Amino acid sequence: MKPTIAGLAVLVLGAALHAAPPNFLVILADDLGFSDLGCYGGEIATPHLDALAQGGLRFTSAYNTARCWPSRAAITTGYYAQQVRRDVVTGVASGGGNRGVRPAWAPLVTEFLRAAGYRNYLAGKWHIDGRPLGNAFDHSFEIGTGQNNFFKAPGNTDDERQLTQTPDYYVTVSTADHAIKYLREHAEKYSSRPFYQYLCFTAPHFPLHAPAADIAKYQDTYARGWDVMAAERHARLKKLGLTHQPAAAFERDVGAPYAFPADIAKLGPDEVNLPVPWSTLTPSQQKFQAAKMAIHAAMVDRMDQEIGRVIAQLKAMGAYENTLILFASDNGASAEMMVRGDGHDPAAPMGSAKTYLCLGPGWSSASNTPFRRHKTWVHEGGIATPLIAHWPAGIKARGELRRTPTHLIDVVPTLLELAGAKVPATIKGHAVPPAPGRSLVPAFAKDVTVPHDYLWWAHDGHRALRAGDWKLVALKDGPWELYDLATDRAEAKNLAAARPEKARELAALWERHLEQTKVLALTDPAAAAPEGAEKKAKKKQP
Repeated sequence: MKPTIAGLAVLVLGAALHAAPPNFLVILADDLGFSDLGCYGGEIATPHLDALAQGGLRFTSAYNTARCWPSRAAITTGYYAQQVRRDVVTGVASGGGNRGVRPAWAPLVTEFLRAAGYRNYLAGKWHIDGRPLGNAFDHSFEIGTGQNNFFKAPGNTDDERQLTQTPDYYVTVSTADHAIKYLREHAEKYSSRPFYQYLCFTAPHFPLHAPAADIAKYQDTYARGWDVMAAERHARLKKLGLTHQPAAAFERDVGAPYAFPADIAKLGPDEVNLPVPWSTLTPSQQKFQAAKMAIHAAMVDRMDQEIGRVIAQLKAMGAYENTLILFASDNGASAEMMVRGDGHDPAAPMGSAKTYLCLGPGWSSASNTPFRRHKTWVHEGGIATPLIAHWPAGIKARGELRRTPTHLIDVVPTLLELAGAKVPATIKGHAVPPAPGRSLVPAFAKDVTVPHDYLWWAHDGHRALRAGDWKLVALKDGPWELYDLATDRAEAKNLAAARPEKARELAALWERHLEQTKVLALTDPAAAAPEGAEKKAKKKQP
């Protein structure tokens, strides 16, 4: 039986998809909790991300760096942020926000992809030193560092030109609009070349801002409180197979990581700065707190809707089948509480442009279910991220889980392998040191272990190391704690006293990596600080 013309076309297209290097869509959320997505046990409507998970893979032990700017360094360079001067290391001129300048040997992945024939596009939060167009991006919609109002455009730029404020402006929608614009141009002018679209939403980072219609969808969802929500999420996580362990208990005496008592006072008597039992709140406090979580949910919901529009564009341009889509969060949900920007008007509708609300430790604890702590800490709640991988032409598995520990440093080597891109031995006269990231490509085929000797964290004085199932972790100025994550990802049973030899072994490994990091970070002279860095350094970065 001879194949039909249509059948031959399908065969030819399939061969072309497999022969051509894939496109890349790397999506990063901001302050998303581990269990906020529906496909990770959440009650928030995220049908587009759920569909990607059902048609691809979910990783159960993926990690970020606990904070926005070091995560962005890791996901775009393949190195730990401290190695490339993008987070604090004692004795090294580095820091958060735009204060640290990467070594000459640490360009972004876009440089290597461009050399391999890719076009590169940014839409969203930058938070890396330099500017996108000077780092091998062909187009960039850049959300300014101080995104303190989701309804305001000033500070945000398209190819370094200031955006004009429009009456219906909402930054999550604008982020998707620009990604779609760049992809449409790509389809029209550069269809023979692959692309890398880096899509970085600020949602659901504070302030809690969302369109009123999106908030209304969740107005009655959270009246039962954070304790009930956490329990229900944990039950769904177990049903989905994402965990079989007990959930971390609420740490009732742990509030925001930084104290802003004057700011909290501005929010009024219904604000709560500890994750106390829901039943102890007054009816007025419960109503206020439930409304805050409804806004957070609306922000996540809207982000998913906008991801759906970007996916529709991929399908319209015939790129969906051969696009690797990766989705993650830059850190866990945030317990931070503050007032910035234009301040907070308690008389304005919650979630509107004149308000400035933060999620706070009660809902953050629930959003990070089943893990302990929040953004900025390097206990599991601060560093665990959902990670979805979807690529119809390259990943045969549908709806499967991958349990290997992995980290944002693994994204760059994954992209480089699939693109056939090469890293030169030297860059600008400096030898390129081996990167700690490992390709995820073997895990796309089956549930194998990505071979890290260990994963390492240091942020805000907190520190951690994971080697196999052992995790060593410490609070700032605190003693080392030791946990067996095979049975205790809730980090409830500290084994440091029972297994002192293991704690010492891992502590020595952490210290050795720190010393190697200092040497690595100083292997070339510091470049000139980026424009505006000194001014920004005086402000605490989000």
